[in-house]
Amino acid sequence: MCRQAIGSHVENMLNGVMRLTSENTWRFGSGQAGGRFEDARLLTGQGRFTTDRRPDRAAHTVVLRSPHAHAAIAAIDRAQAAAMPGVLAVLTGADVLADGLGPIPCVSRPRTADGRLQAIIEPPYLALAIDRVRFVGDAVAVVVAETVAQARDAAEHIIVDYQPLPAVADTGAAAARDAPLVWPQAPGNRSFVYEIGDAGAVAAALRRADHVTKIDLRISRVSANPIEPRASIGEFDQATGRYTLHTGHQTPHQLRMVLARHIFGVPETQVRIVCGDVGGGFGLKGGLFREDIIVLWAARRLGRTVAWTCERSEAFLSDDHARDNVVTATLALDASGRFLGLQVQSIANLGAYVALRGAHSPTNNLGSLSGVYTIPAVHAHATGIFSNTAPTSSYRGAGRPEATYILERVIDVAADELGIDRLEIRRRNIIPSAAMPYRTSLLFTYDSGDFEHNMVQASALADWTGFEGRRAQAKANGRLRGIGIANSIEQAGGPYGAPWEERADIRFDPSGGITVMVGTMSNGQGHETVFSRLVSQRLGVPIDTIRFVQGDTDVVPFGRGTFGSRSMMTAGSALDEACNRVIAKARRIAGHLLETGETDFAFSEGRFVIDGTDRSISLLDVVRASFSVHRLPADVDGGLDQAAVFAPREPTYPNACHIAEVEVDPDTGHVDILRYVVVDDVGRVLDHAMVEGQVCGGVAQGIGQAMLEDLLYDPDGQLITGSFMDYAMPRASAVPALTFHSNEVPSPSNPLGVKGAGEAGVIGAIPTIISAVADALRPLGVRHIDMPVTPERVWRAIHGKSRKLS
Repeated sequence: MCRQAIGSHVENMLNGVMRLTSENTWRFGSGQAGGRFEDARLLTGQGRFTTDRRPDRAAHTVVLRSPHAHAAIAAIDRAQAAAMPGVLAVLTGADVLADGLGPIPCVSRPRTADGRLQAIIEPPYLALAIDRVRFVGDAVAVVVAETVAQARDAAEHIIVDYQPLPAVADTGAAAARDAPLVWPQAPGNRSFVYEIGDAGAVAAALRRADHVTKIDLRISRVSANPIEPRASIGEFDQATGRYTLHTGHQTPHQLRMVLARHIFGVPETQVRIVCGDVGGGFGLKGGLFREDIIVLWAARRLGRTVAWTCERSEAFLSDDHARDNVVTATLALDASGRFLGLQVQSIANLGAYVALRGAHSPTNNLGSLSGVYTIPAVHAHATGIFSNTAPTSSYRGAGRPEATYILERVIDVAADELGIDRLEIRRRNIIPSAAMPYRTSLLFTYDSGDFEHNMVQASALADWTGFEGRRAQAKANGRLRGIGIANSIEQAGGPYGAPWEERADIRFDPSGGITVMVGTMSNGQGHETVFSRLVSQRLGVPIDTIRFVQGDTDVVPFGRGTFGSRSMMTAGSALDEACNRVIAKARRIAGHLLETGETDFAFSEGRFVIDGTDRSISLLDVVRASFSVHRLPADVDGGLDQAAVFAPREPTYPNACHIAEVEVDPDTGHVDILRYVVVDDVGRVLDHAMVEGQVCGGVAQGIGQAMLEDLLYDPDGQLITGSFMDYAMPRASAVPALTFHSNEVPSPSNPLGVKGAGEAGVIGAIPTIISAVADALRPLGVRHIDMPVTPERVWRAIHGKSRKLS
């Protein structure tokens, strides 16, 4: 059971997802018990986050941001600011152009079904605005000073002559024909129009259908809000021309590549990224932000270390936002409730610029629209549009929650219209386990899974059949009760139409110490523990002899990073193979030392033992011998260091069934979640507590979006929910105890048999909560209610006063 707790720093650290806690014992493979190695330092204030690495002599940066959603910059007067005490530099867009800094590129352009990149309109996204500002918070100028206070004071004395222009912030309004243009080179504010699937087959299904369900949906805009705000420290070595960036990031090697190739135009060897502990990422910290560029650029200009730390109110304006879609879904069914075809049309709000991963979520996970069902035909049409709002990018799930929400909501409404139980309509259409591997009608081929078992177990745990009795009792008490269900499935781990291989290195020193290096980057998941335990178990060495290294591109040779629920599948599989190679080489050396054949002994619990004898040698002794060339076979090099690369040929497909039961107070619209059940298939579970923690954290974030979180702009593009006074995050009272069960169906696509777990919880939680609240309101004739189901929105739906809430 997941503890009902969110909020405190200590509890967040314990879970490793930086928002939620989980209390359980360690069970790795055979059931070994223990704790997370990271926790001792993190919980005693010994963690080393980005700001902990800031030198005392570092200069400080403050960014001047636009108060206008759209305006021309007629002039900037920085003379008074530059003359203020402690000010080292005041930089503007003119300096960006003069110094030749490149724009932030989009590395997540949509791909066609055959893997080809699709062209998009991608206006220049430079470190500072040049001639126009295009959203409230757009970076206009930067002040570098000896102290933060001096930089902040000076920023207030920069005089900018703005000429306001018409703005548009609402997603639907930005796509209208008469909407103000954010960029003149993007007619209709369109960056791309993307289609995938068989439009003809879906059209035919709609024509022959006995029933067609159509529903309009709004998917709210949200902010990641990790417990550690973004921070950057830039250094430049004048002697070598080398840049060093200290920051909390999920993909340090890709960040190095983009900064070197696209921004500064130097070889990657001239850029170093150093990441310490990362206090939560959730996809946000997989991006490239203007401030990362600014601190390096300023450090080069000044010959000083330059630091920037985001304030929380600043983060609401300048962090990449996420989601923000308006969708129409149409489902064709036959008379028995079997699915014939699905049509989805979506408009995705990209914000004012295309972020580093801005096009990813609206396009690259549309395969999840097939769900766990036998839908003969699916077609999706997605439009990416510009608006005068902050850019949007990947956030936990990155398109998977949106696709699952669309599918599960239209199924619920169809069941209601046909008078079929929501569990039953899913059972009639579910893909049987005997059909694996199963190729869907839209992109994905599922390698494994028992989706029906997920539903059977979850419905039993939730007492689905006894619900109507509980609804009647609630009604007698003046309450509205509802039960919600959603099945989820996602593509995890790669290859995403590109080579997403991962490397792991194992290195030894003569005393037997082991250094494990991986290119993935923990931002709370517990990589140090899980990867160290994997090596300890495979090699039979004491855990305290292992040193875990990540996040330094000068030390770790290669890495794709942490995103898409991929770390254990890719880095874990690479590490497993590296262990195999260590054992294979050690076996040759052991055979030489024991004067026996390599096949005459077994390796177990860290020792090579000659069959049928008491003669043996430990791996530690082999390590020591490996550094003495005269003790080795003639054709064996010294040392036991090994590296391996794992390149997944196919993704994994984690899947789950979520069921939630809620109660609504009709007088206030307040929603209480009474119980929450998850049956999850994440493949082989190497550590139950960590998987449970990941799922619990995801569920909490899904509950947050479904019930509370909504970034809102007014019609003029001013951010209304720009602080925690207005933007509601889930607290302990909003998150119930979670009943979590694992339905392990190992994946054949990797040697560990694992599937992704990091995004699983949020994908299922959003549609499940909305399903439950809509079910509670169904007796009142409410067909659907949009997220977030705040008390006001629910109250208006109950009392027949529903209106568009903004």
